[in-house]
Amino acid sequence: MSSKLFSPLSIKSITLKNRIVISPMCQYSSTDGFANDWHLVHLGSRASGGAGLIIQEATAVSPEGRISPEDLGIWKDEHIEKMKAITVFIKSQNAVPGIQLAHAGRKASVSSPWKGNKKLDASQGGWQTVAPSAIPYHDSEPFLPEALDKNGIQKVIADFKAATKRAVQAGYEVLEIHAAHGYLLHQFLSPLSNTRTDEYGGSFENRIRFTMEVLEAVQTEWPENLPLFVRISATDWAEGGWNEEESIQLSKILKEKGVDLIDVSSGGAVSHQKITLGPGYQVPFAERIKKEVEILTGAVGLITDAFQAEAILQNKQADMVLFARESLRNPNLGLDFAKALGAEVDWPKQYERAKLK
Repeated sequence: MSSKLFSPLSIKSITLKNRIVISPMCQYSSTDGFANDWHLVHLGSRASGGAGLIIQEATAVSPEGRISPEDLGIWKDEHIEKMKAITVFIKSQNAVPGIQLAHAGRKASVSSPWKGNKKLDASQGGWQTVAPSAIPYHDSEPFLPEALDKNGIQKVIADFKAATKRAVQAGYEVLEIHAAHGYLLHQFLSPLSNTRTDEYGGSFENRIRFTMEVLEAVQTEWPENLPLFVRISATDWAEGGWNEEESIQLSKILKEKGVDLIDVSSGGAVSHQKITLGPGYQVPFAERIKKEVEILTGAVGLITDAFQAEAILQNKQADMVLFARESLRNPNLGLDFAKALGAEVDWPKQYERAKLK
């Protein structure tokens, strides 16, 4: 039986050489949003290591949209030059460069993990955070997020549009809108973080409105022939929160609006979430959306070996597998998994002499 993990996947004008995707993972290594040599080596090594698609970490559409002061950004034209060098290298390795556009909302303005992941005030290099409603992520936070007014909402939508234009100029060939993990779009989706009484709150139709308007703005700049993904949290893992049924409903609408793939994660909306962890614990969400919506899905979450990933695809639970922590442990994940599954793949010519026959 030939490997499904190492079969190509065509989406619009792009063909991925395999179904191994490097999930967007924050590196907390940027100054003023600029990519640097760390990002080039980090993303580039995963491309030379055999993955088919490399999705750059959550890249902020505005300074206040960063999770930490060290996050990557794409809110000014000066950011494009280094990102272009990254996409050129990824393409040189016969891999596809992708970017995840994001706004952290109320989860912004925190220190990087190795600095304690603490909320920062202005004196510490932090900033005023924004959200659908003035509700903090942690009850103990020193200041509240500011509820976005209509002008604030329009600014965020415009920021996503401008960031998309820059992403095209920088050479990315897949774009993912981040509507998961408790960041701003997800904050609007979840009734636990969105208590608005205007057209952006209350009913399902109102809570998805902001995400749909961001999507529409992105589509005005993103080429129709290139793949467009949306990452969602399938459930908040909390009573009264965003749930699987709503994820199915949203995914159907996203499909109608021209989204090509749903990248299915979960959680992150509230600090009191109760997640049942285990190998592949989020895969059933991707499987359900794939089957009920009839749209391409990506599976992610505690998927750590080649045979586990192969089984997910063979069982038609998803169309691609995204690797986060496992790809941090092993930049050559694609080459190693090919060896494990007996798939014949091209190695970088510089490394071919190390290839085991």
